[in-house]
Amino acid sequence: MTMNYAHIKLCDTADGVGCRTALFVSGCTHHCKGCFNEAAWSFDYGQPFTVEIQDVLISESNKPFIDGITILGGEPMEVRNQAALLPFLDKFRKRLPDKTIWIYSGYTWEQLTDVNNTRCHSADTEKILGLVDVLVDGEFVIEKKDITLRFRGSSNQRVIDVPSSLKSGGVVISEYQNEERIKAR
Repeated sequence: MTMNYAHIKLCDTADGVGCRTALFVSGCTHHCKGCFNEAAWSFDYGQPFTVEIQDVLISESNKPFIDGITILGGEPMEVRNQAALLPFLDKFRKRLPDKTIWIYSGYTWEQLTDVNNTRCHSADTEKILGLVDVLVDGEFVIEKKDITLRFRGSSNQRVIDVPSSLKSGGVVISEYQNEERIKAR
């Protein structure tokens, strides 16, 4: 299955710990009020996510000052996007095992791990989660918007330690959720 991407940032410091490569995928069915990236709602927006683009992302992420890659959107965990992301994330993990992978999803952990939820759970979901270090989950809720939160746009969203959550069978909040809030100047 093909996927488009809306944007790439080669040195992103807002969407995860450290300096990161960020891939903004196209396609999202959440349509959150106040979304910062409405253009990426369309699955047809942007450019095709080709093998050449994947190789650029891996090469750029291999720089010593890059801590890892963040996948956001749009919605990476739309079923049709998962089919394109799984082989890429598998290749990324094999080539750069010491780099971290973060995913931002409007779907919650509970929705993603519910095998009966065909809106966001597919044959690829568990494999993707098995490759991810951190999942920031939950739709952006404008009424819960809080610009002082690190790595989240609204207070309902969670920063989840994925390996610990998979091991325990329940949500384990990442240490990064509890990091100090961003202070106003």
